[in-house]
Amino acid sequence: MAACERLRRRPLNRSRPLWEMWFLPGLPEGRIGLFMKLHHAVADGVAGVAAFGTFLDFVPDAPPPSAPTWAPAPIPSEGELFRDNMSRRTQAGRAFLSRLAHLGDTVREIRRGWPAVWEAFGEGRAPATSLNQRIGSDRTLALIRGRLDVMKRIAHTQHGKVNDVLLTAVAGGLRGLLHSRGERVEGRVLRGMVPVSLHQEQPGQARGNLDGVMVVPLPIGEPDADRTLRWIAAETARRKMKSRPPGGTLFRNGLIQRAFVRHSASQRFMNVYVANVPGPPVPLYLEGVPLLEVFPVVPIMGNMTLGIGALSYSGQFNLTVVADRDTCPDVDVFTEGVRSSLEELARSVPLPS
Repeated sequence: MAACERLRRRPLNRSRPLWEMWFLPGLPEGRIGLFMKLHHAVADGVAGVAAFGTFLDFVPDAPPPSAPTWAPAPIPSEGELFRDNMSRRTQAGRAFLSRLAHLGDTVREIRRGWPAVWEAFGEGRAPATSLNQRIGSDRTLALIRGRLDVMKRIAHTQHGKVNDVLLTAVAGGLRGLLHSRGERVEGRVLRGMVPVSLHQEQPGQARGNLDGVMVVPLPIGEPDADRTLRWIAAETARRKMKSRPPGGTLFRNGLIQRAFVRHSASQRFMNVYVANVPGPPVPLYLEGVPLLEVFPVVPIMGNMTLGIGALSYSGQFNLTVVADRDTCPDVDVFTEGVRSSLEELARSVPLPS
């Protein structure tokens, strides 16, 4: 984890494709770690998993792929970059004029996506807690291992989804964390930012960025995990019925992008970031070597001191907690609360016969 954090902090070389892969040898029993770092400009979570999957095989003795003939393109000149940028801006201007020419369609599109936009930015402010402070550049990474079949059984008992179980466990962890800091938890409902994939491709074929945002209330004032799960499952089912525009639609304008980044350190819309990405359901291999387990590392920014990434793989359901090292030094309290909530939920589920 320390090596992954050091590599995460290293800036990507802007003169090369914006991804890197690092092998981390020296683990017990001859195992090797593999850290893949991918800029969000290249891919979102679902597309990032698909990109990682291109290096892996379904069987240990897969024949080597035939490499097509390839030669790198020369580095573009300043003039070529200028012309490419002008062409992109011209295309954007034409698209804007086209939307004006078809104003009725544009208005209908805005109306469809407006409930989701209001949910994120107009529904209410996030409660003021120590979770939202200006973050630095250092992170602490913590791992939580789990089983997908257990998560599914828990979700089934409350007519929910695996993501509802994840959010319930996160709510339990936040309750324990804030209580340990001496902050009020009774009657409080925090706001969790949850990315929603809008990809329509087959599994493993997603490319680029195509996700929206869903804001889910997290009732940390409820001490009973089962009741919390029922409440969250009902709430997410209602919110999933809304049409969600891609995030890139909201921040297509450069001025809006810069304003969002500038004010992200003082935003009051979300308390915590929670991302759940489905991974391959079967074991995979790299050059004949089995891939044992996978953990995601999600980004945090602005004033969100805590982010949780979940990824399923071959029956596993693993979580990585990413915390700002300076403002969230007690991340172990949160992870213990997440584990306790999952154990409480699992105790109420009958074992499979």
